[in-house]
Amino acid sequence: MAKTQQPIRNGMRPIHPGEILREEFLVPLNMSASALAVALHVPAPRINDVVRERRSVTADTALRLARFFGTSETFWMGLQDDYDLAMTHKELDKTLATIIPLEELTA
Repeated sequence: MAKTQQPIRNGMRPIHPGEILREEFLVPLNMSASALAVALHVPAPRINDVVRERRSVTADTALRLARFFGTSETFWMGLQDDYDLAMTHKELDKTLATIIPLEELTA
C-alpha cells in the first residue's frame, strides 16, 4: 500500500495516478495489475509500480491506459502533472515564498 502523504494547502493530500488506477479502474473490474500489464503489452513491474504509487505515469503508459479504458491520454497525464506539481510545491513552498515577483520589483 502507498505511504501516507501529507496534506497540502487545500487540505487534501496529493493523489497519485496509481491510486486512481487501482481504486477507480482495477478494483471495480476485479482486475489485477499483472492482468492489466498483459493487456497493455508492458512488463508487469511497470503497472505494479504505478499501482503501488512507486512510479509515475509516462506518456507511453498514458496512451496505453487511455486506449484500454476508453479514456483520454490527457486524463492520465493530467493526474500525473497535478500530483507532480502538488508534491513539488510542497517541497519548494518556503523557497517560493522568498522569490519576489517581477511585478513587485518594478513597482
